[in-house]
Amino acid sequence: MPEPWTVLVDLLDLLRARLHMDVAWLGRLDGDLLVLQMVSGDLANYGVMPGWSVHRDQSLFAKVLSGELPSLMADVQADPRSCGLPVVTEFGIRSYAATPVTDVLGRVYGMVGCMGREPCPSLPERDGGLLRMVASFLTEFVIDLRRLWDERSEVWRQVREVLDQGGPRMVFQPVADLTTGQTVAVESLARFPAGVRGPDELFADATGTGLGRELELAAVRNALHELPQIPADVLLAVNASPATVTSQLVDLVVQTGTPHRVTVEITERNKIGNDRDVLLSLEELRGHGTHIAVDDVGSGYSGIEELLQLRPDVIKVDAFIVHGIDCDPARRTVASGLARLAGDIGGHVVAEGIESRAELDAVVDAGIGYGQGYLLGRPSADIHEACLGKQRPTATRTGERTRRIPRIHGPQL
Repeated sequence: MPEPWTVLVDLLDLLRARLHMDVAWLGRLDGDLLVLQMVSGDLANYGVMPGWSVHRDQSLFAKVLSGELPSLMADVQADPRSCGLPVVTEFGIRSYAATPVTDVLGRVYGMVGCMGREPCPSLPERDGGLLRMVASFLTEFVIDLRRLWDERSEVWRQVREVLDQGGPRMVFQPVADLTTGQTVAVESLARFPAGVRGPDELFADATGTGLGRELELAAVRNALHELPQIPADVLLAVNASPATVTSQLVDLVVQTGTPHRVTVEITERNKIGNDRDVLLSLEELRGHGTHIAVDDVGSGYSGIEELLQLRPDVIKVDAFIVHGIDCDPARRTVASGLARLAGDIGGHVVAEGIESRAELDAVVDAGIGYGQGYLLGRPSADIHEACLGKQRPTATRTGERTRRIPRIHGPQL
């Protein structure tokens, strides 16, 4: 996120904390709608996120904008002017604050505000000054906010078009046993039409428009549709962010009838920390026999906290560590350490991004028995092709390497 947006998010956090409310938001007026561009706070309980819209009719923001309601409302449900509004009862709003945001010419761009589930009887009038000061500060960002709106609108259109056409299209890349060359799993990867941004970028941008979880769930759904075509001794891996794990993912996996043949790879786009809902969902998946993997370990923040918290069945070492591992002692040391850690917590390691035989041998020397990468198989739309491994290169077999790699079989990975 560019620096200006970081400033705006911090500003919303500050406003929410100062007004003692649950959610702070910045929205753009679009005809009869107020469309939220940025949201901070307890989003789950309100069900709000960027891209969420409120209709002007019978809404709090419209009445504040017209002057029918004040900018600060300590108890919305105790005020006869607002207590009967549908949005108040639907979301259980008790305290509310909002004020217009204008551009440098004084034209109304949108609104900034907060809402809470508890009344704020001590809400002082001076907080109205803070609210107006924040709105005044945002005036300088209106040009950037308009650009952001245009960019996110285009992303929303692209994602919506993909979803409406039944996408995304899925391809499958094999995960191989590095000593036998046999496929033990296939990872499902989303692909989008030409002219649309790359998968990683589109998934990240879709989250900013409120369609991130819907896009991820569509990808998982399309991948699971191919599960009956996969040999019984090969696992199917699907990717999911922590937010998606808690949103229908468990049901989708269980509904396959063979959840033990699925691996859920947790991406590191969002840090899990001690998110109880995510941890409970993962335990529920484990209870059905589903395997849990942590993806891209070694990228972003290191992911070590996640490994200790989740105790995953599979640790996937990021390609950043694997590329050049054959000529970099530091990379080999990191890979060996992860292999030992995986063994200590009862898991296994997959090295991502193997592109040369030298990298393959170095990965095996580090004690890693499974791998993925162009040397071992490129992503393919043909699920049967992805599962083949007859002509796949394998590591140079030495007694030392064979002893150091813990062997497992088939769907135990």
